[in-house]
Amino acid sequence: MTELELQPPRKERLADRLYGQVLQQIVAGTLKEGERLPSEQEICRAFGVSRPTVREALTRLHADGLVASRQGSGTFVLRRPPDGLTRLAEGADVAGMLRCLEVRIGLEGQAAALAARRRSAADLDRINAALRALGDRITDGTTPAAADFAFHLAIATASGNRLFAEMLRTLAGTITQTMAVALSITQAGSQERARRVLDEHAAIAEAVARSDAEAADLAMRYHLHRSRQRVTDRQRDV
Repeated sequence: MTELELQPPRKERLADRLYGQVLQQIVAGTLKEGERLPSEQEICRAFGVSRPTVREALTRLHADGLVASRQGSGTFVLRRPPDGLTRLAEGADVAGMLRCLEVRIGLEGQAAALAARRRSAADLDRINAALRALGDRITDGTTPAAADFAFHLAIATASGNRLFAEMLRTLAGTITQTMAVALSITQAGSQERARRVLDEHAAIAEAVARSDAEAADLAMRYHLHRSRQRVTDRQRDV
């Protein structure tokens, strides 16, 4: 008899759920750029959550550049994310995706620097093959999240420290979701914007190939910062 493989229902953190609901209102234009958010007390009453939960959600919105505080005036919407964001991902998922990017910036920047110092000829072959596959997927208009992940994994592997690759594999679900969302938003913009994403990857590969650890670190960090901006700022690359 075949055993059923059942997945337990996902438990969403209250702060992520609140983050997602505020995010959806910003994306939809219900909360417009420059508009003041309700006070913490008003949000507590409206959503039925505690003040610490509200503060955590607002802290995340601040960190992601979506809102900003003005002393004595309150919290205001700073920028509106791309229209497609909440169609491509649940609002609560976006909070987790952006937290994952924060971790990846430090993690993968260091991995790229080490890859520049330690990469072998076989490592370079894998990196370049992944880069070509990513370019092919971008050219044919498909969403190349799998090829994107393969490129980042090849860089992590080339670091010579297996823990970098293992950590990427552990985060693979969130990473590939983030890649799919960011790439879909980019490809919906223009082919030129998609080519810029490929150029960012090429800069990382080139720095690793010439054994320039500082440039590899900076190129990776720049790429991941841009990925974050593509998700949170609808004006990016316009």
